[in-house]
Amino acid sequence: MLLDDKLWTGNIFLGGEWRPGRGGTYDVTEPATGEVLGRIGRATADDVTEAGRIAAEAQRAWADTPHSRRAAVLRRAAQLWMEHADEISGWNVREVGAIAPMAGFALHVAEQECYEAAGLPARPYGELLPSEEPRLSMARRVPAGVVAVIAPFNVPIILAIRSVAPALALGNAVLLKPDPRTAVTGGVTLARIFEEAGLPPGVLQMLPGAADVGEALVTDPNVRVISFTGSTAAGRRVGALAGEHLKRAHLELGGNSALVVLEDADIEGAVAAASFGSWFHQGQICMTTGRHLVHTSLYDRFVEALVAKAANLPVGDPAREQVALGPIIDAGQRDKIHSVVTRSSGAGARVAAGGTYRDLFYAPTVLADVSGDTPAFREEIFGPVAPVIRFGDTDEAVRLATASEYGLSLGIVTRDVMRGLALADRIPTGIVHINDQTVSDEANSPFGGVGASGTGSRFGGAAANVEAFTETRWVTLRDKPPAYPF
Repeated sequence: MLLDDKLWTGNIFLGGEWRPGRGGTYDVTEPATGEVLGRIGRATADDVTEAGRIAAEAQRAWADTPHSRRAAVLRRAAQLWMEHADEISGWNVREVGAIAPMAGFALHVAEQECYEAAGLPARPYGELLPSEEPRLSMARRVPAGVVAVIAPFNVPIILAIRSVAPALALGNAVLLKPDPRTAVTGGVTLARIFEEAGLPPGVLQMLPGAADVGEALVTDPNVRVISFTGSTAAGRRVGALAGEHLKRAHLELGGNSALVVLEDADIEGAVAAASFGSWFHQGQICMTTGRHLVHTSLYDRFVEALVAKAANLPVGDPAREQVALGPIIDAGQRDKIHSVVTRSSGAGARVAAGGTYRDLFYAPTVLADVSGDTPAFREEIFGPVAPVIRFGDTDEAVRLATASEYGLSLGIVTRDVMRGLALADRIPTGIVHINDQTVSDEANSPFGGVGASGTGSRFGGAAANVEAFTETRWVTLRDKPPAYPF
């Protein structure tokens, strides 16, 4: 078994060894049942300091490893995701609350991220530059050094591996801090995959912990680049702290993505896309469709069809039932979702479907008669809630779509794809899908948002990954030193 609990129970992964963290241990729980699935170690700032020293030393040897060897480790890691798919998927379902298709999608992306990263070590890593002097001048890409990856609870495998894999492939060492709520799926799994793939000790270390561990990672003198995925509020703090310490921070943050349904759209297709966009993985995805902007001529039919969809989606324990929606990660997150729904209802929105919960199971919810002042329109909900607002013409659709600080993803449904593309040009986002909803991810495609959604496309595709995890170095060579006037 890849995830043999005899290895990781009560432990963190530091210096190539499973050892107790200085912060003690805590329970790993299943949100659907509250059952304790195991115990894992908790890291502290002192663990980060030790891990940083180890990583800096290990990184130098790893960067000097032949590119073919680094690529082989990444290819083997890709194979291991599939060889252990059933075991990892089981943890994904139980620890994260993912339904089986979501767990399978995460594994597929993890495999592809590793295969994509395996191509990075063999890429050209520089260019020759013209020079006014009699010398050879070049720009070289060199590893950044030690990279800190801070990943969230909601899609822990994907949101960790998309930084871990390319950073390792390009010759960096990585300190990974998974969210404590999903540290087995998003931390232990990656550590074990790369341990089995032959990664040298100390090149990847796994440090579950709270905000103090995250702060220690950002400020550690051995860490040069921070890759953070999480809330906008937390991202602002990470960015400010990184700036204070003159470090690069790649921030992939929240979203309140709009799906614009134009008057010529096919209602059936639009509703199918809309329901998936809002309710897949209980809405706990940064790209979730958070605002449904529907032309007034289709509005009533759209709401009616969306309500019918909600009524037929089963909610329950994905480890024991065939369901469309599993549990919310914890009570705190559930209560935040319900607060947005109740405040929106109090502000005049109509709860057309859902708006209720049992334990951590929140019903797929439709909010109709939403306005630009409704909390559900303004805020990132991060739950299975579909706020629907009407618009009269394209200019109003643009005004509503841009009435948000976020700029992650955008969906537009229309029979005229060129019109859809022209509309997208008026709405700044990092991602746009014409005739589809807002949630998608592919390992070879750039990913990132603008505005409060982050600092742009910093993941996905060779160019973005090289930019994210290497530094540019100017190098010149002469056959002998030049003569100087003094």
